[in-house]
Amino acid sequence: MALAKELMGYPLITERSSLVSSASHFKKRTQSTQFSINPFDRRPRKTKSGVVAAISEDLVKTLRFSTTTGDRKSEEEEKAAVKFKVRAVVTVRNKNKEDLKETLVKHLDAFADKIGRNIVLELISTQLDPKTKLPKKSNAAVLKDWSKKSKTKAERVHYTAEFTVDAAFGSPGAITVMNKHQKEFFLESITIEGFALGPVHFPCNSWVQSQKDHPDKRIFFTNQPYLPNETPSGLRVLREKELKNLRGDGSGVRKLSDRIYDFDVYNDLGNPDKSSELSRPKLGGKEVPYPRRCRTGRQSTVSDKDAESRVEKPLPMYVPRDEQFEESKQDTFAAGRLKAVLHHLIPSLKASIVAEDFADFGEIDRLYKEGLLLKLGFQDDIFEKFPLPKVVVDTLQESTKGLLKYDTPKILSKDKNAWLRDDEFARQAIAGINPVNIERVKTFPPVSNLDPKIYGPQHSALTDDHIIGHLDGFSVQQALEENRLYMLDYHDIFLPFLDRINALDGRKAYATRTIFFLTRLGTLKPVAIELSLPPHGPKHRSKRVLTPPVDATSNWMWQLAKAHVSSNDAGVHQLVNHWLRTHACLEPFILAAHRQLSAMHPIFKLLDPHMRYTLEINALARQSLISADGVIEGGFTAGAYGMEMSAAAYKSSWRFDMEGLPADLIRRGMAIPDATQPHGLKLLIEDYPYANDGLLLWSAIQTWVRTYVERYYPNPNLIKTDSELQSWYSESINVGHADLRDADWWPELSTVDDLVSILTTLIWLASAQHAALNFGQYPYGGYVPNRPPLMRRLIPDESDPEYASFISHPEKYYFSSMPSLAQTSKFMAVVDTLSTHSPDEEYIGERQQPSIWTGDAEIVEAFYGFAAEIGRIEKEIEKRNADPDRRNRCGAGVLPYELLVPSSEPGVTCRGVPNSVSI
Repeated sequence: MALAKELMGYPLITERSSLVSSASHFKKRTQSTQFSINPFDRRPRKTKSGVVAAISEDLVKTLRFSTTTGDRKSEEEEKAAVKFKVRAVVTVRNKNKEDLKETLVKHLDAFADKIGRNIVLELISTQLDPKTKLPKKSNAAVLKDWSKKSKTKAERVHYTAEFTVDAAFGSPGAITVMNKHQKEFFLESITIEGFALGPVHFPCNSWVQSQKDHPDKRIFFTNQPYLPNETPSGLRVLREKELKNLRGDGSGVRKLSDRIYDFDVYNDLGNPDKSSELSRPKLGGKEVPYPRRCRTGRQSTVSDKDAESRVEKPLPMYVPRDEQFEESKQDTFAAGRLKAVLHHLIPSLKASIVAEDFADFGEIDRLYKEGLLLKLGFQDDIFEKFPLPKVVVDTLQESTKGLLKYDTPKILSKDKNAWLRDDEFARQAIAGINPVNIERVKTFPPVSNLDPKIYGPQHSALTDDHIIGHLDGFSVQQALEENRLYMLDYHDIFLPFLDRINALDGRKAYATRTIFFLTRLGTLKPVAIELSLPPHGPKHRSKRVLTPPVDATSNWMWQLAKAHVSSNDAGVHQLVNHWLRTHACLEPFILAAHRQLSAMHPIFKLLDPHMRYTLEINALARQSLISADGVIEGGFTAGAYGMEMSAAAYKSSWRFDMEGLPADLIRRGMAIPDATQPHGLKLLIEDYPYANDGLLLWSAIQTWVRTYVERYYPNPNLIKTDSELQSWYSESINVGHADLRDADWWPELSTVDDLVSILTTLIWLASAQHAALNFGQYPYGGYVPNRPPLMRRLIPDESDPEYASFISHPEKYYFSSMPSLAQTSKFMAVVDTLSTHSPDEEYIGERQQPSIWTGDAEIVEAFYGFAAEIGRIEKEIEKRNADPDRRNRCGAGVLPYELLVPSSEPGVTCRGVPNSVSI
């Protein structure tokens, strides 16, 4: 009778009680969570659906008969003799659009399903069978009604399957899926109903391939988190088997349907088989250190055995199947790519008819008012050149009316001339798209760290006399002592490349330093710009200093100098701070996580939303953004040497221990440690919008991570002995960042504080840091004069032949220095795409299946607490943007700082913090 009570003595339970039940099934944790659990408006309402299936009456009769006949079998044998049925509810996500081939295969699968080629599932217990010593299994069950529901148009289709298990089965821990159809399908989740412990959830979110392509059964685990040493006996072999499958064996060419995560160097950026001019050095290794990327296994090129052959658009690059963009993300990205193609194609076709340079500022303005085709004057006749059927041309003409008209960038929205002012130029250093390079001046004049034997004297050409008149009565020494001098210093990163850059056709650059003064109002103003070129002989004037203008000529000179600074800034922002420090440096940690951390591991569950889409967007970047003759080379000053510059920064200045926000602020001298302050540091520029808002998010992430980590690691010995965790961190460093593995600054992983710091840094980089550097690219850079990505002419002095033409036509000279129409058009279209949020974006404080992503009820509640804190931060940022005392984000014509506002609508919004590097 005890067995009957065990199986029947549970009331019908809701989703909430099922979480509590499954949490009690999990090993009891004693640590309290740090987040208070308050209601939050994003939290999904609990429903009374999803009721546990009742035990059948036949089972009840069997149990009663067993207990009244005096059966003296052992309890295990008694349970084994009793069979009962449980039900699986399987959620499959349909594609919104299918091509003809996919539709045909779908119909064939529907027919095949009727004759026995089904989707087959098998339930696996957490326990071993005492006789066979193998995991207990249910019978094989097939999905019902696949054929009947094959024409269902809904986004999600729910199927059922029925398993028979005995009473000794124990708790389900895994489920295997075999796809005997021809076509892959996206398995979103499985819920098992009918066990006494309540519904058992399997969040899957994965493509299940056909048996013909991948003969092995797919393995999915419940949402219950387990450290490796806590893995139930029935799941240990499966846990290791799944990780082995994900690692692969390091050989072979990857198929698009594979799920294999492995490392390789950046040897696929060039295309030497097409042209020797498209050959690029391998990034990664002793000669040119760089992080590793996802291995594809493609064959080497004919011309260079060390270079991997390329896959060109529109063919897809390999990333593991589950890392590929989902459908709505693909549509958003494809629309952006079409826009980029059209914007680039049309001015290229028209280059022989229309002057390449802009004539004046009005021509740029008309790109937003009239659109590119109207500006060029051939909106109708351009499509006659397309070798396409008329119906397609008509559709293109209609659909491209919006595509070929640029949206007005946000920088022009409140004051179209603000970008010309010095105060706005300075404000963008702390509240623009690249607020992470500004540093406090600790020594004046500044000193280079480059080898003087190669690059000339280390001292700067800046002197006290250059700036003393702009310091509001302070002496230079007083300004230094009172922390009022700040700098953008691009001298050392650009100077080693300038000879090669300036030899490129249509590229001219300096290595710049800009000195700013912090006024009593808390705003910055530029007081000097130093422009450096490589020294060529003792009489060569390699350095010059410009100061704020005093007349018409010096005003145009000053505007050109600021443009060169902005061009330096744009290049370092894109190649170092954005691409290298978020995209490229995170990829090794993501690859190692999939290879070394089981889906059951609590740390994998924590990191999972922060890894979404990163491998795919990085692969697309290798294909068309950072590749030879790609967007970055074509649109930025460094040209073909851009990625070498990125690699130089990785070698000389990237340090993982300095990538967290507080450490970075202190390293740059923008803050000093202060235990009395809320975040343990004091900002030296109090109104520093990026840092002010960033510290709120950093603190919330850190508190959430600490809550999570302390839940699973109550003592440091558990961290030291966690084989998967240690393997993940070790492989991230020793393989993923192999070229820097011997650096002494890598943090250890021995304590709770170590793990909290490492995870907080990774989540910060993937979410807030990337958002701050990415989603303002079009709002600030879409107006190219504000942030020219490249310059085409140097600034003339009186001894230059060009000086006379500059004096005669300064505006014409200015625009001949800026990017051309074709360069501008292509650049604007690309940064528009990169600044766009897709409809399926997941923002910080959100995640898929928020109530069942983990089976630990206390952690689910803590996550809702984290989400509530994110909501409070959003309201605080809105208050700050309305505070007139914060002059760097509020005032006449001043843009509010919204890049770290957590939420956003789809599109180009200049706000929103997605969980991951997804664009």
